[in-house]
Order: sequence, then C-alpha cells, then structure tokens
Amino acid sequence: MDDGKIIIYGTTWCGDCRRARNFLDKHQIAYQFINIDTDKEAEQFVLKVNKGMRSVPTIVFEDGSILVEPTNQALATKLGINIQSFYF
Repeated sequence: MDDGKIIIYGTTWCGDCRRARNFLDKHQIAYQFINIDTDKEAEQFVLKVNKGMRSVPTIVFEDGSILVEPTNQALATKLGINIQSFYF
C-alpha cells in the first residue's frame, strides 16, 4: 500500500474501486487504499460522507475535496490529466 496524499475508501470486491485504483496506478499517482470491509472507522466515515450510503469508491484528495464513484474522466479532470476519449 502506498502512503499517498489521496485516500481511496473502498472494498476489494468493488469493480469501480479496482478501476479507480488501476487508473491512478497507470498514471503513477500515489494513494492509500482503505478497505471499509475490515476498517469499521473507515466504514463510518464513508457512511457519514455519503448520508448513510455505503458508496465506494469514496476518494479524498489532498485539498480535502471528495469524489464518490467517479468516472476515469472525472478523476483525470480532478488531477489535471489529459486523456482522450475512445468514444466519439
């Protein structure tokens, strides 16, 4: 696990969590992954942020902003990464 400034709250079985992690890995962006299935304090944080919903990934950025279940495009925009769409 990388101790980056970005924190991903998620689960190991969540497809969107894996996709977000793969996106950050591909772009060599450091992050910390916290599994809310095994960390009850982290689960409570996710529930609080998402008004009682266990929505993952919940991603907290260095500036304190949060994205919930973001697309790759939303991650790219937030991080200032220019990606081209495969769909025209």
